[in-house]
Amino acid sequence: MNTIRNIYCVGRNYAAHAAELNNKVPTSPFLFSKPTHALVEAMGQEIPLPGKRGPVHFETELVIRMGRPYEKGIKVDEIVERMAIGIDFTLRDVQSELKKKGYPWLLAKGFPNSAVVSRFIPFVGVEEILKRNFSLLKNGELVQSGNISSMIFDLQTIIDFSAEHFGLGEGDIIFTGTPEGVGEVKSGDKLSLVWDQTVLGECIIKLTK
Repeated sequence: MNTIRNIYCVGRNYAAHAAELNNKVPTSPFLFSKPTHALVEAMGQEIPLPGKRGPVHFETELVIRMGRPYEKGIKVDEIVERMAIGIDFTLRDVQSELKKKGYPWLLAKGFPNSAVVSRFIPFVGVEEILKRNFSLLKNGELVQSGNISSMIFDLQTIIDFSAEHFGLGEGDIIFTGTPEGVGEVKSGDKLSLVWDQTVLGECIIKLTK
């Protein structure tokens, strides 16, 4: 995995997911970030996650990696070099408490191993991505599936917004949002990250005590 610099994540970018968590649909892109210590590649290994802070939920997403610095007017197919399937792991009870207090989500979203990614593959272009789904299998069962056509804010909007407000350069990655169907993981769960019909990464969950 090439050097990753910044990790940006888009929240509530699928209306059905916002609805399942009783969240309002945003009127502009809603972004948060994760530290690089959160990042881990799913290569079949056991991945430890905190097990003493309430339920840990999976949120499966298309992840895009920038291959060059952002320039105004640049198109998605010009700046995005590679893509992966990722999981934005979330401490759901912690997040709910933080939301009530109006606090940032970092404690719920930024813990070690909370940003799992498959291997990165060449970016196939927006038009091709629209024809295929990304999905998550848990113990061989399909639990999430999505297509970027259902996004509230498309890839171009996300990239432009990220660059304008935070800066965007080579090596930065964006978790582009999760569709409906998020759920809890347990110790021993085997997760498979799937693009179209191809498994790009797998891991086994270990909840630490």
